[in-house]
Amino acid sequence: MSGTADAYPPISSYALIGDSHSSGLVSRDGSVDWACFRRFDAPSTFARILDWDRGGFCSLAPLGAEPDGRAYMRNTMILESGFRAGDARGKTTDLFAVSSASQAREAERVHPYHQLIRIAEGVTGATEWEFVCRPRFEYGIVQPRVTLSGERLALLVGGSEALAVASSVPLRAEDGGVTASFRLRDGERAWFAQTRHRPEDVRAEALDDEEINHRLAYTCGFWREWADLCSYDGPYGDEVVRSALTLKALTNAPTGAIVAAPTTSLPEDPGGKRNWDYRYCWLRDSAFTLFALQLLGYSSEARAFLDWLTRTTAGRADDLQVLYGVGGERLLPEVELDHLEGYRGSRPVRIGNGAARQFQLDVYGEVLDTVHLWRKAGGHIPPEVWPFLRECVRCIRERWRDADEGIWEVRGGPRHFVHSKAMCWVGVDRAIKMAQALGESEPLDEWRGLRDEIHGDVLERGFDRELGAFVQAYGSRSLDASAMLLPLVGFIRADDPKMISTVAAIQERLTTDGLVHRYLADDGLPGEEGAFAICSFWLVDNLALQGRADEARALFERVCSLANDVGLLAEQIDPRTREQLGNFPQAFTHVALINGALHLQRKRVGSR
Repeated sequence: MSGTADAYPPISSYALIGDSHSSGLVSRDGSVDWACFRRFDAPSTFARILDWDRGGFCSLAPLGAEPDGRAYMRNTMILESGFRAGDARGKTTDLFAVSSASQAREAERVHPYHQLIRIAEGVTGATEWEFVCRPRFEYGIVQPRVTLSGERLALLVGGSEALAVASSVPLRAEDGGVTASFRLRDGERAWFAQTRHRPEDVRAEALDDEEINHRLAYTCGFWREWADLCSYDGPYGDEVVRSALTLKALTNAPTGAIVAAPTTSLPEDPGGKRNWDYRYCWLRDSAFTLFALQLLGYSSEARAFLDWLTRTTAGRADDLQVLYGVGGERLLPEVELDHLEGYRGSRPVRIGNGAARQFQLDVYGEVLDTVHLWRKAGGHIPPEVWPFLRECVRCIRERWRDADEGIWEVRGGPRHFVHSKAMCWVGVDRAIKMAQALGESEPLDEWRGLRDEIHGDVLERGFDRELGAFVQAYGSRSLDASAMLLPLVGFIRADDPKMISTVAAIQERLTTDGLVHRYLADDGLPGEEGAFAICSFWLVDNLALQGRADEARALFERVCSLANDVGLLAEQIDPRTREQLGNFPQAFTHVALINGALHLQRKRVGSR
């Protein structure tokens, strides 16, 4: 029997834990309802968030208790959750542990145990606890075989996956998993360590209290050292640092790739079909992420991503994709998992993403802008990379007049999207600047002519004089929030009359209760969606750049107030219910929060 919609907690009830390899979502009730070990896009170990009965989960909480507040340990990705049962209180601590070989200053050197550690602690009074680990490998398909090795070690093996569970209290096998029941008084603790292995080399690691304390302490120190590298000292510092930590947690340490979100198929329209897999690296999202991290003083992550980009593209601009797997994979076929009911009945559940095969013109501009920003920040561009950048300009010259699927990856067919054309201008503009700075002998007059031609074309065909606004696509009268990116990438000044009137039109026609929708046009998909948090932050940026600081600050604080109790934001927000929608948490949203704070700080010189 499938779960009812009421069984699923709100998306915003979850908190992210991770180690820049693995990731998991922990509910307020103390249940890990989503987790992928080793890689963000690996088949799930726990996926109850996508099917309450079949997906698998790991719960740890006092019996009959109510949630009693939670928070991350200061400047870490370690979650502490409180529980109250009558007069008794307890708490849990959840983390993915990193080893002492990890280095906060080196992006690639985050070495994990591929291990989820869960600690229960009695705070006041006596609490009766229950631990349940019920993995269902490969998106709920495989129920493992359980083998107990003594009282406190268990091996769970099935298909191509295996999980070793070590515990400080006795375990028992039950329903394709392990459980434990125990009592804690003030100051007493129990712990559980779940480590992912390949089935051919699975082993039960004997751990003790001292080692668990060591791993907790080192993981805490690692995250705090990384947070201390942040150079931001302006207002909203807590929100900025939490967003930066979230972005770090969404960065695949071995490769430098940055995923859009750690989840798949959390719906933009609950009960509908707008359910996508975001566990991949979009070049567009990554460009914005690296820009934000560089402004905060994190250069190592930018260098790691550029190394990944160089390897992944293999120097072939003609083959450039919109998104890749975190290891640089190009084939990401979109598959529907019919055996899963989806979050609150939102079907289909998808893995893979068909947008990888789309043509999106803006990707050339994003690549060139990313490398340009890296160089401006003092980074070195290897000589072998320049031929690839030159080829990106050639692709722009040959294809900028073509229709594409655009920034929002619509599935209603190619169009001449204004944002895509403007990003072609960005690409040529950045190539000219880099060529001049590097002393490269390029046909700069020809490139300048191309840049001017694209700029004039967008101003002529992308701005509707009757509406007084930049529109979504040539020949369209629909507005699109991506127009607010034009001043942020330097295409036009924010205080230009065309942008002032565009922002006014967006505020009038694309906002609900102050929150901005990305567009209201037909995109070839059924159903509706919420307001886009990132678009609301873009409005903050534009208001700030137009000198409307009080309005910008008020909107910034309003959007930040919609974050959940641990400071996380999804892709979208329902303006009527304030419910968060879509994959969670969303990197792009937290990038926009950082940029908004930087604009309000008024220390950001010039435009992106």
